[in-house]
Amino acid sequence: MWDEAFPSFLIGLREGLEAGLIVSILVATLVRSEQKNRLPQVWTGVLAALALALSFGSVLTFTAAKLSGTAQEAFGGALSLIAVAFVTAMVFWMRRSARNLSSEIREKVTAALAMGAGTLVLTSFLAVGREGLETSLFLWSTIQTAKSSTGPLIGAAVGLVLAAGLCWGLYRRVLKINLTRFFTVTGAVLIVIAAGVLSYGLRDLQEGGVLPGGHAYAFDLSGSIDASSWYATLVQGVFNLTVTMTWLQVVAYVAYLAIVMTLFVTGVRAGRPAAEAAPAPEAVKESTRPRWLVPAALVAVPAVVAVTVIAVSDGKPAEAATVAVSETECGKGFTAPQPGQQVFQMHNTGDKTSEVYLVNPTTGSVYGEIEGLAPATTRALTATIGTGDYAWRCVPTGGKSVTSAAVHVTGGAAVKSVIPVAEDDLKAPLDAYKAYVTKGLATLLTQTQKLQADIHAGDLPAAKADWVTAHTQYASLGAAYGTFADFDKKINGRPDGLADKAQDKDFSGFLRIEYGLWHGQAPDVLGPIADQLATDVDGLGKAFPTQDFDPGDLPLRTHEILENTLQFELTGDTDQGSGTNLATAQANLAGTQELLTVLQPLVKQRSPELLAKIDAGVARVGALLTAAHQPDGSWTPVDRLAPAARHQLNGATGQLLEDLAPVPDLLEIRKSA
Repeated sequence: MWDEAFPSFLIGLREGLEAGLIVSILVATLVRSEQKNRLPQVWTGVLAALALALSFGSVLTFTAAKLSGTAQEAFGGALSLIAVAFVTAMVFWMRRSARNLSSEIREKVTAALAMGAGTLVLTSFLAVGREGLETSLFLWSTIQTAKSSTGPLIGAAVGLVLAAGLCWGLYRRVLKINLTRFFTVTGAVLIVIAAGVLSYGLRDLQEGGVLPGGHAYAFDLSGSIDASSWYATLVQGVFNLTVTMTWLQVVAYVAYLAIVMTLFVTGVRAGRPAAEAAPAPEAVKESTRPRWLVPAALVAVPAVVAVTVIAVSDGKPAEAATVAVSETECGKGFTAPQPGQQVFQMHNTGDKTSEVYLVNPTTGSVYGEIEGLAPATTRALTATIGTGDYAWRCVPTGGKSVTSAAVHVTGGAAVKSVIPVAEDDLKAPLDAYKAYVTKGLATLLTQTQKLQADIHAGDLPAAKADWVTAHTQYASLGAAYGTFADFDKKINGRPDGLADKAQDKDFSGFLRIEYGLWHGQAPDVLGPIADQLATDVDGLGKAFPTQDFDPGDLPLRTHEILENTLQFELTGDTDQGSGTNLATAQANLAGTQELLTVLQPLVKQRSPELLAKIDAGVARVGALLTAAHQPDGSWTPVDRLAPAARHQLNGATGQLLEDLAPVPDLLEIRKSA
């Protein structure tokens, strides 16, 4: 939990110390001047500021709760960017002000005492309120990042308590702290954390559809690093660096860190002269305005905003109705809901883990779902309700599917649902695709054996041509994310992670032969590698028909093949000298088209407009790749593409991936029994 708590701990400590210094100096000044009767004015301002911060947090929470999933991503991303801006400004302001902070605070306190009770309340209110608002915003952003409130809230609480303790120690004169050094060190750490928040916020905006490039990955280490490991969790929690990041995230992270940290360190080294003493404030008569007016008004404003947001949003506030899930009580507690977005608390009252779906009882189409709801567990299901009939379908593991009584809702707009896909619906597409791959592997074996013969004959020009033919044939078969199990690494593995890279003895397969052919290695060196490749291709051809396939993985391949293409081929990452990455990309596109062909009836039935968009995207990417194929049969290497052409190809592929992203969800297998 500490990895999630640390960023909030640091912000709570800094902001709490800054606000606490002002309050403690206020209190000390009043006590030493024998004006203890005015202490309630200080605490009134402090409590009003805390109420303002809590109200602001409520505005953010309630506003986010009323948005759709995509809108929530965009909303959270935008607020993350605002939080980064606030934190950056705060870090630089404190760097400049830390040297003279105590004297500036005392000047403000003296002025407040001279101007009367109302100003004293306002001074303490503003001192705590500004820090409270910044803390609320940053804390809300870190909670969205962590997907949990526990760690960040504990971290912030510990930081605030520690800050209060430090302020008490300073007040009692039992502690001495070099504020300049403290705020410099914590400022540098906060800049690193803010870079991560910036990266996370941009990712949210990409997932919310505000920014492009959601599938233009700079790296994907999920295959070699366990994202749930303690070290990955620690890095992600503290620095917001994940095992998979887009180019936009990486560029923004590096640019922010480089620019802001450089400016910060340069400013620290340069220092600044002490500020001139401010002129003594003139005495002002105490205002006759009620002391509670300003804090009360400022506390009321965010509350009014929150109510307004809820009132004008689509639908009514979410109903937290509790609905039972089990073989005997499926849907118990479910009554006709109001139109609009609703939240249902699904509670498993049975003794079996269950799937639960909100369905149209006539067509079986799905409006919302929860998978793997354990016994005695409650989870929230959010769904948008429109005019129509609704019922709950409970599918216990190893038990009998049960559908609750239906309710009818009127007065709402039309709501789109998903026609469920059963495992049997994917049987025919899976059989067709397996037949395509089986036939393709037979062709691949013939082509690989020809490559093997070329190498043994010492005919390296022929071997290069036949290598391209065989390798693109393999790429067209859809090897993505474990399709061919361990054979893929043997046949087409990359040298990444190997101690000696391309020279490593464990580097084998097509890419190893590519390296040898285009780096002038002798046939006697490449012969054993070609022999092993032919053996592995033959082994894959024999093993493939007997492999078990999860039908639910088939829709995933439509997205995963081109995801690999964008990550490895269009970056030139896998090029070992032939410069044929674009040929491989074209073969990957052909494999994706084959998958879409076998899945077309299912996709068309559920979203014909999506299928049309995908077909247009495939044609656009295909045309751009064809343009890189030279009349003499050669291919333009990725790094030699004109910048505009490369940008256009990456953009078109990224857009196609965006269009393909809904297919796995659209064709997800939903249990009916």
